[in-house]
Amino acid sequence: MEKKYIALTFDDGPNTTTTSEVLDILEKYHVKGSFFLVGDEINEESIKQAKRAFDMGCEINNHSKTHPAMPEMSKDEILAEVEFTNQKIIGITGKAPLFFRPPYIAVNDLMLDIIPLTFIAGYGCSDWLPEVSAEERYKKVMEQADNGAIILLHDAKGNDNTVAALEMIIPDLISQGYDLVTVSDLFRLCGCEPKKGVVYSSVFDR
Repeated sequence: MEKKYIALTFDDGPNTTTTSEVLDILEKYHVKGSFFLVGDEINEESIKQAKRAFDMGCEINNHSKTHPAMPEMSKDEILAEVEFTNQKIIGITGKAPLFFRPPYIAVNDLMLDIIPLTFIAGYGCSDWLPEVSAEERYKKVMEQADNGAIILLHDAKGNDNTVAALEMIIPDLISQGYDLVTVSDLFRLCGCEPKKGVVYSSVFDR
């Protein structure tokens, strides 16, 4: 079977509940994910989950400090949001993150110009909406799965349907020949160099 690569990514953590459950599933199947952290969610307890993710080989990335609508903000406000979370991540991993997911996937030219990270969007499944069932989330992810794809999920507190969906998504992706890797490894393994000015949902975007 031809080898294919895909990245599962998780927004809005870390926390001591859902993040922990997601990590348990990743560990169970021996796969890696990428976590896009909200700076204000990082506290004395939740940081333990972020460190656990990093120790498991998962990637830790930036999803702003307060999850604001950034296109409405000034240059200094935008940079402060990103830098705060960068520093938190350096405290966890010892290095600055490479990737940034803009809150609400809301982007403007100013953000692309001044934020010194590669922008990641991803293929979502409306999994921030409680009424979207685990089965619906699973089906949407599998419909969008492709070599080089970045899947957008949320490990926000109480997002039980995504935890349940992962128990279907991960084995199915593996059975279809996918390696589940970090965003950095996805670019590397697919032979793609991240570019400035692109908001990636697949590493093959241009």
